[in-house]
Amino acid sequence: MSPSKKFILLWLEGALQSWGHNSKFGVRDTLNFPTRSGILGLLCCARGAGGAEIEWLAEMNDMSLEIRAYLRRNNKGQPCLPNPTLCDLQMVGSGYDDTDPWQSLLIPKTSGGKKAVGGGTKMTYRYYLQDSVFAAVLEIPESQVDILSTSLQNPEWDLYLGRKCCVPTEFIYQGVFTDANAAWKEANNIAERKKLTLGYAVIEGEGEGEGEGEGEHFILNDVPVQFGIKKCYRDRRVTILNFV
Repeated sequence: MSPSKKFILLWLEGALQSWGHNSKFGVRDTLNFPTRSGILGLLCCARGAGGAEIEWLAEMNDMSLEIRAYLRRNNKGQPCLPNPTLCDLQMVGSGYDDTDPWQSLLIPKTSGGKKAVGGGTKMTYRYYLQDSVFAAVLEIPESQVDILSTSLQNPEWDLYLGRKCCVPTEFIYQGVFTDANAAWKEANNIAERKKLTLGYAVIEGEGEGEGEGEGEHFILNDVPVQFGIKKCYRDRRVTILNFV
């Protein structure tokens, strides 16, 4: 680890979270854990950065990221199973009068501005994690410590857990540390105070961790190369290590 790098601890807890990595308009899915693009998007909201952010992303994508999921405990102190994923059916453009000039603007149109075939109403299925808790430890350059620490505690824009309806129920910023072990020690302290049990970890690459047995390997297209209107992503390989 270079002495010019620090580690920031983010606590992601809320009634609803949604971390889509391959979502389309009709079906907005969610992974079972936060994505790299979601984490970096959250930091952009805190900074009030809404453009392409190509140079900033190029610097941040070289930084390591680990996610750990925590589970609630029952009355016997045993970990509870995660809540089922919530599916919310929403209708976009329904109930508007197309003869009214203002209401007509809210009805989906084709790319040419004409009425869609079969009507303008669109159905979307949106998926959410319920009552989930994650800790994220992200390596950051020394030059980003002050701006990210200040921005997360005094964000320019609202912070949310994947989508704007997913409001955090705990302070996201939990400090900056000189090494990852110190950050995870603090995360474990928070989890113990909240009576949570470590469920699984998501690490980058195919490394081995503290979990029992072999990890599950996945390739995710969630590394943001460019934000803004024309978003662009590349792949990364992650490993899930189970602890319970």
